[in-house]
Amino acid sequence: MDRSIFREYDIRGVYPTQINEEAAYTIGRSYGSYIQENLKRKICGVGRDNRLSSPALANELIKGILDSGCNVIDFGLVTTPMYYYACLKTNVIIGVMVTASHNPKDDNGFKFSFDHLGNARGEQVYDFRDYTLAGKFLTGQGEKTEFDPFLYYKSFIEENIDMGERKIKVVVDCGNGTTSLYAKEIYSMFPNLDITMICDKSDATFPNHHPDPSVIENTKMLKNKVLEIKADIGIAFDGDGDRVGFIDEKGQYVHIDKAMIAYIRNINDKVSNKKYLFDVKCGKALEDEIIKLGGTPICCRTGNSYTRAEVNKNKYPFGGEYSGHLYFTDKWPGIDSGMYNGLRMLEILSNTNKSFSELFDGINTYYNTPEIKIPVADNIKFDVVKKVIDYAKVHEYNFLDIDGIKVKFDDGWALVRASNTGPNITVRFEANTEERLNEIKEEFEQVINNIINDNNN
Repeated sequence: MDRSIFREYDIRGVYPTQINEEAAYTIGRSYGSYIQENLKRKICGVGRDNRLSSPALANELIKGILDSGCNVIDFGLVTTPMYYYACLKTNVIIGVMVTASHNPKDDNGFKFSFDHLGNARGEQVYDFRDYTLAGKFLTGQGEKTEFDPFLYYKSFIEENIDMGERKIKVVVDCGNGTTSLYAKEIYSMFPNLDITMICDKSDATFPNHHPDPSVIENTKMLKNKVLEIKADIGIAFDGDGDRVGFIDEKGQYVHIDKAMIAYIRNINDKVSNKKYLFDVKCGKALEDEIIKLGGTPICCRTGNSYTRAEVNKNKYPFGGEYSGHLYFTDKWPGIDSGMYNGLRMLEILSNTNKSFSELFDGINTYYNTPEIKIPVADNIKFDVVKKVIDYAKVHEYNFLDIDGIKVKFDDGWALVRASNTGPNITVRFEANTEERLNEIKEEFEQVINNIINDNNN
């Protein structure tokens, strides 16, 4: 088995060269054995997304779990948030979701958990990797039962949205991912919503655009439809439905760290714990706003497994990360659901006379780049980051190193980190002025390019 498929937050790779039916069976045998030996658990949940390889992988995964003597509740074809909800609803708590999230169509993988806080992360993944590669599995015959969580999940969402009377015209882009099967029915529960759906036919070849709303390029169709029909808001989901993205009524892309401000402004007076979590990719305006509201900003390393676990462990009322994973615990169980989080924004809009863009009035202005991905081989990307840290030390820069390096200047910052989901260095820059932004960007892109060139020579 290819060791490299075990990543910081999950197992992920190309089908069928890295992830295939044989690997799925082995991972199932390992997972079933591991939770019995280490957690004294005899049952888990399994779900799968709409990718073309997911049914075959899920079947072999389940077969492997059953052959370890562990029981399985099969949730079938679901979004990742529906799988999380089903684990809670059935009280199995833990399990495996067959998905590659927003990755290209030929990828697949497994998100898996060992506790109630969220998916396996860091050392949990690597410990499981070593256990799997050792191959000393239990043998038995577990039992499989089935549970369809959709109607329960749909009702649970309806109970946890307090929609106002105002009519909202919304465009919803499912990106042909798994939400295509469910979003129209869920959003149609709310009579004040005038809904236009796009890319809402389930098609895991992703014929219209890549299912990743954190990339502006992927929201062009949504932007055009919002402007065409003069909608109040556009909402997009990723491939497995755990992330959300937004377009405002002017056709402008709304970065998630900006959207988070609208959420925090809305709930701040309703919660007693005013600590809000965000990842290192988020801009300073979010931190500024939390402080203005009398709250405490909590900066965390990037990664859905980490951010979700921290929010749930510390019972922060809200937290999220720049990629579009958002978690509410005020009246929702800390599950990152693109469909629910989209409805939470519609809930805000429906209870105000403000336009979507007006929700962000008064936010401090900074100039920044989107997240930029620089292709770097998996075997050297962490070394590249280490050398950027060395560079910052030589120059006596102030920096945060909880996830890669975030160099902090009085008038801006530079973030350089190794992607944990692909062969990339991810960078982002921000400053008080456009001129200073370009200076910081040019400095660190030059440093990174020099390091990469040195490695190639």
